[in-house]
Amino acid sequence: MQADQGESIHFWQTPPLAGVELLSARYIDQRFAPHVHDGYVIGMIMAGAQRYRYRGAEHLAGCGTLVLINPDELHTGHKGTEDGWLYRAFYPDSGQITSLLAELELPTHHLPAFGATLYRDQDLVNGFCQLHRLLESPATALQQQTVWRELVLSLLQRHAAVPTAGKPGKEHRAVTLAKDLLHTQLAAPPSLEELAAAVNLSPFHFARVFRQATGMPPHTWLMQQRIARARALLQNGCLPLEVAMQLGFADQSHLSRQFKQVYGVGPGAYRSARQPPES
Repeated sequence: MQADQGESIHFWQTPPLAGVELLSARYIDQRFAPHVHDGYVIGMIMAGAQRYRYRGAEHLAGCGTLVLINPDELHTGHKGTEDGWLYRAFYPDSGQITSLLAELELPTHHLPAFGATLYRDQDLVNGFCQLHRLLESPATALQQQTVWRELVLSLLQRHAAVPTAGKPGKEHRAVTLAKDLLHTQLAAPPSLEELAAAVNLSPFHFARVFRQATGMPPHTWLMQQRIARARALLQNGCLPLEVAMQLGFADQSHLSRQFKQVYGVGPGAYRSARQPPES
């Protein structure tokens, strides 16, 4: 991290995750006065280090650490190295967390509380960092809402003593109906919450039921169907750009990356190989 890069702050919300504020920042001289949040803090130190006071003790959060703060708990914050710290964070309100637990019929009479504030949990750090970037991208709401739920449940089970959710049942009719809905809306699919409402299940329960039935979350299954449809269109002579636009990919390069992951060749090369030679 170079000291002359200066501070930068990006604070936003995304409609698919109502009730979750997002922050991506590089702080150098910022000093946070003692304060509380009415919701949770789930932060990742990407580079440098942050020093803060929490629960009567000083803490130094270095690169790769997960920083967790419970609602209404006093804390501060300032740089732990001369160059400051690079930081990504989620700020979910308490209602977001209790709603998630309620979807899985887990206890909601007490808010979960993290037992410690600093964790070296590489899986969760990587997962939350990837999700944070996903929320800056044109990824579908279906994917954003599903990944958020899966990561938060893992976090709460590992570090807030939330019990394991019961195994999902076999909701064959719901899964079949959801597949039909996704097939008819490949380019502009419903969100997880909309899809779950259509099959009369709670969002997280539906996501787990779908994964159990298909071996993959709904957004991954959707991408498989998009790629299969893209292949058929390319076979019929459609140009990759036309295919990308028709099927709701962010752009042609997005289609190319996804297509190559499945077929090992880019859509342009695939299309060319399928065209009959000129006479």
